[in-house]
Amino acid sequence: MTSTPNAKRRILLVDDDELILATIGQVLRNAGFETAEASSGAQALQLELEFNPDLAILDVVMTGMSGIELAQRLHTGTTTQFMFISARGEADIVRQATEHGAVGYLVKPFDIAQVVPAVETALGRADEIKRLRGRESSLTSALAAGRETGMAVGMLMAHFHVDRDLAFEALRSYSRANRRKVHEVANELLDSEELRSAFRALLKPASD
Repeated sequence: MTSTPNAKRRILLVDDDELILATIGQVLRNAGFETAEASSGAQALQLELEFNPDLAILDVVMTGMSGIELAQRLHTGTTTQFMFISARGEADIVRQATEHGAVGYLVKPFDIAQVVPAVETALGRADEIKRLRGRESSLTSALAAGRETGMAVGMLMAHFHVDRDLAFEALRSYSRANRRKVHEVANELLDSEELRSAFRALLKPASD
């Protein structure tokens, strides 16, 4: 059996109207999505932990915790992206949706034929946000690794009275010989007197 393009994409539906939950849930399952359904914000937060959705669809107006409040909690405490369901003409709600980072919204009463395209568009935006965050995380890690390496090279220069090129080459040679990454050795070097002693053998001839 051939899987549909949406297979394994997980959608969390949150609405205190059981008819809307059942309707949207059935439409999405027919399109190949996996769904979980919550009738309150508290239940949604618990399901988010268990279900790990790719996208949450939140009704704005619910008893108890509103969709806006739930969106704030998802935004600050999870990586789950979300879209809103709002009534037609609620311009303020649409504005709040944008301010709270929504990647899309459905307007009630909605056209069933537009549900899947709207969700697929929102998922595309959610995926792009995750990619951008991943790149940002990688850049942050790279910058941190660069700082550690630079500090370690500077320490070797000061400790053994050698120039930058020689200090960096010693760091790189040691890393290769021990099959480790340069920034990992650099980080350990900053904290380990024992490891600094190992570099003494590599740099002592140059410092004599």
